[in-house]
Amino acid sequence: MYRNFAIVPNIMFGRGAFNQLGDVLAPKRVTEGGYVVFVIDDVFKDKPIESRLPIEGDDLLLRVNVDDEPKTSYIDKLVEEIRAYKDVVPDGIIGIGGGSTMDIAKAISLMLNNPGSSADYQGWDLIENPSVYHVAVPTLAGTGAEISRTAILTGPVKKLGINSDYTLFHQIILDPELIADVPKDQWFYTGMDCYIHDVESLEGTFINEFSKAYGEKSIDLCRQVFLEDHKDKDDKLMMASYFGGMSIAYSQVGACHALSYGLSYVLGIHHGIGCCIAFDYLEEFYPEGVKEFRRMMERHDISLPRNLTAGMSDESLDLMVTTALGLVPLWENCLGPDWEKQMTRERTLELYKRM
Repeated sequence: MYRNFAIVPNIMFGRGAFNQLGDVLAPKRVTEGGYVVFVIDDVFKDKPIESRLPIEGDDLLLRVNVDDEPKTSYIDKLVEEIRAYKDVVPDGIIGIGGGSTMDIAKAISLMLNNPGSSADYQGWDLIENPSVYHVAVPTLAGTGAEISRTAILTGPVKKLGINSDYTLFHQIILDPELIADVPKDQWFYTGMDCYIHDVESLEGTFINEFSKAYGEKSIDLCRQVFLEDHKDKDDKLMMASYFGGMSIAYSQVGACHALSYGLSYVLGIHHGIGCCIAFDYLEEFYPEGVKEFRRMMERHDISLPRNLTAGMSDESLDLMVTTALGLVPLWENCLGPDWEKQMTRERTLELYKRM
């Protein structure tokens, strides 16, 4: 059986594209007494980007905090806040920020039309009702969240995405001007998420010409951004993120992302830096990729945190291992159908202890 997956239907790219957000939203404002919700990273509070939002009438500005990665409890709280604001479902949800903010916007748009807690939908294709119309405006590039069918959430018992065709944004606006002033470390860690997507996809057992076409272009753009000098590096990185997300849409990520989920769930480490920490110990899986990754780190003077797992309890380490090994499709892509014979709990634990 071949996957018949959906993709984002509307994409706008170019410097200054953010200025057209109001025009994009205008035909979606159809409900009498309706409104749209601007979900924006609270790091932008009172910053120029907020003053550029096309807020009208009863629109709601919802500042969200992503110091910690999104939790299902936080999504449920935000959904209740929106429901209490007005007794009609909004005409649109606009996610403005990095991967976590975009995932929050995705999850909110789903839960406004589906009953229960967002934790009930962590898994694959559990969503029954289509989402509210939602738009992504990335202010970071690399996660691929803008093109992904997943809203990654930490729940009470696991870190796992809401994976559904309904999760996909209806519109993305890619404006390279919005990522120009990202702090260097954050820019690097988020960009490396994209680079690692490409390595894991291109070297995985699920690889096919569809994924290969996108992955090869994405990794070429990453090399231009992180190993060369280009005045249009922000444009290149935004497209690398898009292509990288498309590459894994018809294949999968691998060992690094599985291990990073464990780091995130147990230690609260953000996804981008978690991927970098894990990838630096995966020469046995991706020797050329790790070698090139280290060249990129050296070129941009990046130092990763060390000894993160030193002194951890056996119970916490065991939970980390369980979290990583629970991501079966990722290990299948990395090692094939007999992955469990190769990736034992002992081997996984040893990798974590090195971190």
